[in-house]
Amino acid sequence: MSGSTYDWKEIIQRLNRCLRFRTTPIGMKRFATIAEMEAIPKIRRPPQGKSLMVCQLVGQAALLNFTIGFTESDIDQPSCLKILGMQQKDEKYLAGKHLIGVWYATAQDAALHQANMHCAPYDGCKAVALSPLETGRLINPDICMIYLNPGQMIHFINGLQWLEYEVMNSSLVGESACSDTWGKALETGKPSMSIPCFAERRFGGVLDEELLICLSPDYLLKAIAGMESLNKNGLRYPYAPYGIQNDTREGLAVSYKNTLLSGK
Repeated sequence: MSGSTYDWKEIIQRLNRCLRFRTTPIGMKRFATIAEMEAIPKIRRPPQGKSLMVCQLVGQAALLNFTIGFTESDIDQPSCLKILGMQQKDEKYLAGKHLIGVWYATAQDAALHQANMHCAPYDGCKAVALSPLETGRLINPDICMIYLNPGQMIHFINGLQWLEYEVMNSSLVGESACSDTWGKALETGKPSMSIPCFAERRFGGVLDEELLICLSPDYLLKAIAGMESLNKNGLRYPYAPYGIQNDTREGLAVSYKNTLLSGK
């Protein structure tokens, strides 16, 4: 689908009807030039002299509804820049010496962590922008980023699986789990869901109960269409508790039209 055909207001309204989310869904887009990023309407930049991480800027977009852009010079965390493909992996990064004794017991453990990090392709990206999807300022974002609680997340994944079923595989490197969401989705082009890490929660404002899924706009539309189909079948979020001591046959019969009960 062409980026110019996305109606983001309608898409987010449909998504909210399915999930009733709390944190603003946002988009991320990488740019080959700084000028392209700066041309986005109402874009702001991190304050000069401030030392921020990308997860903080993601939090500003998701929690404060900022449209914000940044370059390599705005971020002093090499790991953030490598996950987004703004810097190339080098021997120092792959060794991960700064992690030894902090997150991992030995040099081997730290190096294994670094080797398993998912990163966007190193392809000349010079700038990145983040913005609430509903504003439409990122016409065709590379990925959509959606924070959901576990109940919302499984309903969202069920929507993705409604048509053209695929197993949803998730990875978790531990600390720097943004590589399992932003990095992996940018690297593979596939939806990627994981548990946000310590840094995302401490610095990025992610709530205890939130998970993150990142995916392309077309996959987002696929998930919404699937959830709308599930909703028509009575399989809706939020889930109405049936009761832990009730006979399940009556509840199952509503969805399965007695096929489970009759053996057909």
